[in-house]
Amino acid sequence: LILVGDRDEIDPLVRRIIGKESRLRIKGATEVVGMSESPADAIRKKKDSSMRVAINLVKEGVAEACVSAGNTGALMATAKFVLKMLPGIDRPAIIAELPALGGTVHMLDVGANTESDPQQLFQFAVMGSIVTSGMRNIDRPRVALLNIGVEDTKGHEAVRSAAGKLSQSGLNYVGFIEGNEIFVGKADVVVTDGFTGNIAVKTMEGTAGLISHYVKREFKKTVFTKLQALMAGP
Repeated sequence: LILVGDRDEIDPLVRRIIGKESRLRIKGATEVVGMSESPADAIRKKKDSSMRVAINLVKEGVAEACVSAGNTGALMATAKFVLKMLPGIDRPAIIAELPALGGTVHMLDVGANTESDPQQLFQFAVMGSIVTSGMRNIDRPRVALLNIGVEDTKGHEAVRSAAGKLSQSGLNYVGFIEGNEIFVGKADVVVTDGFTGNIAVKTMEGTAGLISHYVKREFKKTVFTKLQALMAGP
């Protein structure tokens, strides 16, 4: 595992927390991409940022993958600039693993592309199917398109056209899926554009936070409910 960043800050932490004998390596980087910086500036001006250095390690074959908690737009743009796209893939997509009945469901795109044409939605389906097959050991993951209804006539042109492409492909396409069906186990992969996907995920986060707030409030009402909270666990 290679940690990329300010060596003077990282090294003391590694020594204190893990010790001298460690599988961790440190690769120095002198710059940082801010959360508000534009992707173009990150590529053009921050050539020694921790993000750029980490992605370069993948390009050079030193690392097999790059993980970052930084500026998502800059990460996607830098990866596309340095690593290039695979043949037949126009744009990268962000994939999220979400809880679902009977396991999990992968949804993409959840923020990399605000608009996607039918061909790009088809490509997202291909990428999502491959990732899900590898991560969950499923031979033919069920792929669905997120839509406002399950009928063939529902949705905008891009979604309907993408549905036609998927129906004629070798993927295990199961049709349209509505937002309230994402978690019920009808599909292993849910495909949408990044604008819709990002709003969906943020709505899920907000809903979970609201439920948590109400549950905590109920537990604090009386001595009895406080005892129930203690018995319920952490």
